[in-house]
Amino acid sequence: MAKTRREFTPEFKREAVALLESSGRSQMQIAAELGIQPSMLRQWRTALNEVSPRPRPAGSAGTSPASPISSPADQAAEIARLRRELDRTRMERDVLKKANRHLRGDAQMTFAFIEQHARTWPVRLMWRVLGVSPSGYYGWRSRPESARSESNRQLLEDVRRVYAGHHRRYGAPRVHAALRAEGRTVSRGRVERLMRRHGIRALAGRRFRPCTTDSHHDLPVAPNLLKQDFSAAKPNTIWLADITYLPTGEGWLYLAAVLDLATRKIVGWAMRDHMRAELTLAALMMATQRQRPAAGLICHSDRGSQYAAEAYRKQLAGMEARPSMSRTGCCYDNAPMESFFHTLKVELVHQRRWATRDEARRDLFAYIEGYYNRQRFHSALGYVTPEQAERNAG
Repeated sequence: MAKTRREFTPEFKREAVALLESSGRSQMQIAAELGIQPSMLRQWRTALNEVSPRPRPAGSAGTSPASPISSPADQAAEIARLRRELDRTRMERDVLKKANRHLRGDAQMTFAFIEQHARTWPVRLMWRVLGVSPSGYYGWRSRPESARSESNRQLLEDVRRVYAGHHRRYGAPRVHAALRAEGRTVSRGRVERLMRRHGIRALAGRRFRPCTTDSHHDLPVAPNLLKQDFSAAKPNTIWLADITYLPTGEGWLYLAAVLDLATRKIVGWAMRDHMRAELTLAALMMATQRQRPAAGLICHSDRGSQYAAEAYRKQLAGMEARPSMSRTGCCYDNAPMESFFHTLKVELVHQRRWATRDEARRDLFAYIEGYYNRQRFHSALGYVTPEQAERNAG
């Protein structure tokens, strides 16, 4: 089967360039995350800057922060003393804060914690704060480490590396899957016990609240072709679509997304400051351009006016796709799409406070295209990424 050439919408190109210019990371890193060639990203950046050159940020060059005003000589000694006390208090707070996340009253774990952080904080300070004796600590250091303890220590380092690499989004099942993908032969139960013992857990989600869509309109409504049967034999046979809204300091930012049911990949998206039909149509057109589905594709959504609008229906007809809609007020008829939005909010939205819509767009673009589609293991796919699932089905 000939490899299909990937095409990118102007919105994708704009967001890719904006991510490059705002993230502080290299062109090679951003291109690798998005699965594109660095030369493409460079060309897009050049083209966009020629159309509308970006102003230099205020104070980016030729400026320096004002120098602090020197303290009076007669206050120097007191200020130095207060600073020492403040530094000591901060160190004690930091030791307790970090220790509480990793220790569970186990003396061996406490001694290992002190050893691990000896270059960060004074050992005597950690003895006092954590309530251990110097003799107990040095006695522990003089005993040889058991093979099991050494194995657990090495495994814990790998667990923490994977956990940090995915920004605390992974729980034990996905950490275990990531380690197995690296070639580590370790049981899931052992990973779970180690993570529980050291207080390592995935970001917690808020309580799920089913959402409903205002379907009070006189536009045509399509029948429900799925009836909660969320299985697809191959990619580009069933797409799910929906809208969510995200808070910023400038007001709501609306995100429309299109998800391929077979691969759980977000194949199309659009972000606007409104939720008119143009928003959902832009997401659908991006998905169509990228995936080029054959006739007979089922496009399932809720009964919102954006999906029943004439322009949206004409686009589906031009694709020879079959529209499908959920029942009134039943978001479970579109459960995989709701699950994606829930994951997005737990792993990204609830961890951010965006001052502007542009800031939100950068983070959403990086999450969807750079992380969710290409890096995040999906439980419904047997713990592979959506991109891997698409390649495997190819």
